[in-house]
Amino acid sequence: MSGTFQTARYVGMSDSMPTIKSKLPSVGTTIFTVMTQRAQELGAINLAQGFPDYDTPSRLKELLALHVAAGRNQYAPMIGVPELCEQIASKFMKLYGKSLHPADEITVTLGATEGIFSAVLALVHPGDEVIVFEPCYDSYRPAIELAGGKAVGVPLVAPEFSIDWDRLGEAINARTRLVIVNSPNNPTGAVVTHDDLDRLAARLRNTDALVLADEVYEHMVFDGRRHASVCAHAQLWERSVAVYSFGKTMHATGWRVGYTVAPPDITREIRRVHQFNTFSITAPLQYALADFLKEEPAHSVELAAFYQRKRDLFLELTRSSRFKAVPSAGTYFQLLDFSAISKQSDMQFADHLLREVGVASIPLTPFYESAPPLPYLRFCFAKQDSTLAAAAERLCKI
Repeated sequence: MSGTFQTARYVGMSDSMPTIKSKLPSVGTTIFTVMTQRAQELGAINLAQGFPDYDTPSRLKELLALHVAAGRNQYAPMIGVPELCEQIASKFMKLYGKSLHPADEITVTLGATEGIFSAVLALVHPGDEVIVFEPCYDSYRPAIELAGGKAVGVPLVAPEFSIDWDRLGEAINARTRLVIVNSPNNPTGAVVTHDDLDRLAARLRNTDALVLADEVYEHMVFDGRRHASVCAHAQLWERSVAVYSFGKTMHATGWRVGYTVAPPDITREIRRVHQFNTFSITAPLQYALADFLKEEPAHSVELAAFYQRKRDLFLELTRSSRFKAVPSAGTYFQLLDFSAISKQSDMQFADHLLREVGVASIPLTPFYESAPPLPYLRFCFAKQDSTLAAAAERLCKI
């Protein structure tokens, strides 16, 4: 037996390996991971995955270091550090005129993705239907499937990617439990208006359907528009949960701090899942964010102008290219129409750009259950000006 590892065997043990039945058999590696990994392998400019190539504010990093040094390194409260919840409530009053109870209506989560996941698992039961507007962010469908629900896709109308209200009306029925709204929208950059929220409220009147609003890009709305939040809508608020992300607003996607906002009865159900999912979020990060929000309240308000300048720069730099563009209304993503360049599918053309041009982008097909032919690619402009210039130079040579 010397040098040989032998596995102990038990009576009745089969020689075959146990069968694993996947709960998400159709789910593979996300398009974001795939394109970023390939960009690294090929040395391409990565305008695919939505993260900045510049750092978070210096003061925020200083505050984090201070709280780590001060010993705030043990478990935070499950619902979130009180100081942070109070600052979030203060922000909502200033921006939306909405009074929130910090202890009953705000829950700090492990990024927006956990907030979405916990909300879906808390609110959706087996057999329920959940309406998603396509193209929709890729975490929605897996969460719905794990909850035992059925995702019902309602396509947005290109090129503005607006809501098809007739299709939405046809999709709503007695089994509809949840409608997921993402504004500003990833991947299209479209935004819903206050009038859209009024129409949604009218459609849901006399139903038991709830609303999950993915509002992580709330501060990135351009050209004089104002973000329309379900939290500030009198009719939708009582049936809604909204999800937000500090990673997006603080240029710190790796910090993974988000939060949900909802009435107490909905918040109570979300916390029942959240406490056994992640329980609590990194304590010193929360204290640092609370202090930064108090010290630098203008940071979030200034993001719209900051990113609009980057959007306009990217559009100007690509103006001489053969791509066509409708300026993004929000987020830090811009769609480019490649129909004048190629008749390939978006997946094929994205691969071509990556291999032959050296620029990584995101096709829209993965954001649909069954995608129609769409000649668009998504580019992230949350990059240094030099990065955008280098990428645009390559795109203009096509």
